[in-house]
Order: sequence, then structure tokens, then C-alpha cells
Amino acid sequence: MMRADLHKQPEQVSAMFDEVAASYDRTNTVLSVGNAALWRAATTRAVAPQRGESVLDVAAGTGTSSASLARSGAYVTAADFSPGMIEVGRRRQAGVPNIVFVEADATALPFDDGSFDAVTISFGLRNVVEPKKAIAEFLRVLRPGGRLVICEFSTPPVGLVRFGYGFYQRYVMPPLVRLSSSNDSAYEYLNESINAWPDQAALSAWLREAGFTDVAHRNLTAGVVALHRGVKPV
Repeated sequence: MMRADLHKQPEQVSAMFDEVAASYDRTNTVLSVGNAALWRAATTRAVAPQRGESVLDVAAGTGTSSASLARSGAYVTAADFSPGMIEVGRRRQAGVPNIVFVEADATALPFDDGSFDAVTISFGLRNVVEPKKAIAEFLRVLRPGGRLVICEFSTPPVGLVRFGYGFYQRYVMPPLVRLSSSNDSAYEYLNESINAWPDQAALSAWLREAGFTDVAHRNLTAGVVALHRGVKPV
């Protein structure tokens, strides 16, 4: 079984996601105790896609988030660097006419400058070997005034919640993974990548450094997850 590590070599990460693609959505639902659907709905509301807009969903995986965005009537480009994920996504979202799947690296997006009204990425930025380079790419492909929404695991600000979440990661998640996933070791990397990821203030600072304005974040599930937003200057 393929397992990535915190060096996040693209070939390893892509191959790891190829292996878990078929069971990915089911495992996410189990491990999030049903919260994955709530986080997806909150992200869609934050993006606020409008009919006719062009939206880029990076690290789209099987296209579950893309389908949520597409219900607005926006044209959604679902980008992912895992061929296995894209294959599953194309099959599962075949009935959604306004989604196009594209194999793409977040650090070198194959799109022209100013191509999209909105860019979003859910639970994918921490898997990118150079996340700051990806953020710069998001800024590049956005139109002036375009908006970025990042949904990612984060750091609960309350100590008791951090303790409880750490207990869940260490003692509760492993048996759930064994029940629901086709690759146990891939989810060992999941825990490692979450614990190594910067907190809300640090990610907000990265967005400002890249050139985004109106940067803000909102905690979901007591800060286990956070929504970060920014706007490309006009």
C-alpha cells in the first residue's frame, strides 16, 4: 500500500490518493462523524457561486465539492493531480453537465491568468509540497475582484477541544480507518499532515503575503476545521 510522508513528494501523494479513491468519500463521512457534509455546505456558501460564473475547485477529488458548487449554475472546473480520483469523479458526477475534470498540479495550474471568478480548495492545500506556491497560483488564475476560499483542518483554539481531538486522532480514528478504508497507512499520513499544518493565523498571513486582501477566517467544529477567505485586488 502506498503511503506518503511529510516530504509530500507529488508522485507519492498522487499514488496514495489513487489507491483510496474508490472508498474516499465513504471514509471521509465516517472519520468526520458526518461533519464532512456540513463543512462542504459551509464552503459552498462561502464561495457563493453565481449562475454563469467560472469556479475552479482545486484538489476536487471525486467531485463531491464540485457538484455542490455546480448546483448554483456556475461552470466548475474540478482539478486534481490524482488520475484515480479524476476517474472516479468523472463516473460519479457524469450527470452534472457543468463540471469538467482536469488533471492539474496546484503549484502549476494549466490555466491562463484571470480565468476564474472564484477558486476553492478543500482539505487539499496541506497535501501540496509548496503550499505558498499554490496560493500564488490561485491569485494568478483569479480575475481582479475574484475570491478564494480554503477549507482545511486547523488548530482548535480551546485547549480542552485540542485535547479531545488529539485523543480522537490517536485512539478512535485508527479502528474507524480499518473498517472504512482500503489503505490504513494513508490515514496515518492524514494525522501527521494535520498535526504539522500551521494554525489559522499563519495561513491567514500566507494569504496576505501572496497579495490577497480582505483576508478572514471562520472556525468550523470548534476550530477542527477553518474556512479562510481572501479577495484578489482590483
